[in-house]
Amino acid sequence: MKFATMPDGTKDGRLFIVSRDLTRIEPAKGAHTMQELMERWDEVEIQLEMEYEAVNNGLGGGFEPAAALAPLPRAWQWLDGSAFDSHGDLMDKVFGMEDKFKPPFPYMYQGVSSKFYGPTQDVKFPTEDDFIDFEGEFGIITDEVPLGTSATDARKHIRLIVQINDWSLRRIAPLEMKSGFGWVMAKPPCAMAPIAVTPDELGDAWRDARVDLPLNVWWNGEKFGAANGYAMSVGFDQLVAHAAYSRDLVAGTVIGSGTVSNETYREVGSSCIAERRGIEMIDEGEARTAFMRFGDTVKMEVFDADGQSVFGAIDQKVVAA
Repeated sequence: MKFATMPDGTKDGRLFIVSRDLTRIEPAKGAHTMQELMERWDEVEIQLEMEYEAVNNGLGGGFEPAAALAPLPRAWQWLDGSAFDSHGDLMDKVFGMEDKFKPPFPYMYQGVSSKFYGPTQDVKFPTEDDFIDFEGEFGIITDEVPLGTSATDARKHIRLIVQINDWSLRRIAPLEMKSGFGWVMAKPPCAMAPIAVTPDELGDAWRDARVDLPLNVWWNGEKFGAANGYAMSVGFDQLVAHAAYSRDLVAGTVIGSGTVSNETYREVGSSCIAERRGIEMIDEGEARTAFMRFGDTVKMEVFDADGQSVFGAIDQKVVAA
């Protein structure tokens, strides 16, 4: 199934069912909002599957993905991993941190969940001097996950897959890291592509709890990267189990993969500016690519093997607050 959240004058929007080809849309009858769907999934799944079949057979009106909100405009919890070793190893090398302590569990931080930007919303920042950067990621949305859930059992709690732009302020991030506490100023709200999809919609591209598809990124209209999501060192099932080690995860928890990156980043490109700059520092002795300026745009989109857009596009502009 495929879902979108459309504006209705409320902060949570109205849940809609979207056709497989992303051309038609119909209000969901089984749940009014995405949060309600996550809380009542087992109760309403069969009904929504019938509604989805009807939309694929012609029910509903035309769909404008650019008008959608984030599938989950606000969530109880947003947890972001760092599951692409090629990205982390490159950053460690650039900053001379190859010998740093590496824990025997996935990296993860808790970020802003009270707001997710819609796919075409302008993103406001206080100054260009904070080194504005985009980060292309995949993410999942869970139903309620009990404390102590194993990675094997975690798979059944992964209800939806989403595409995320995790905005970052690179000047501030290392300062907050040195404080010994977590990020606050360096991590503003993220954005989501307009469509959330159930794992079965990806077919063979949902493999080992990973998205085996390239995440295409364009900066100011120029292709920047197309790294594949399968290269995660741990799958989303393991990220869910890690997050649930000592706590229940509330229905509607969003978990990110971290910046999508491949070891062949010189060939496939990158999903964030920081990685591009890191490559330049290693290859050329200094970073040549600047960070984003007000008026810059970034677009991110994933296509399946048939060329069909999977999540719709994130297409945002950076503006002055």
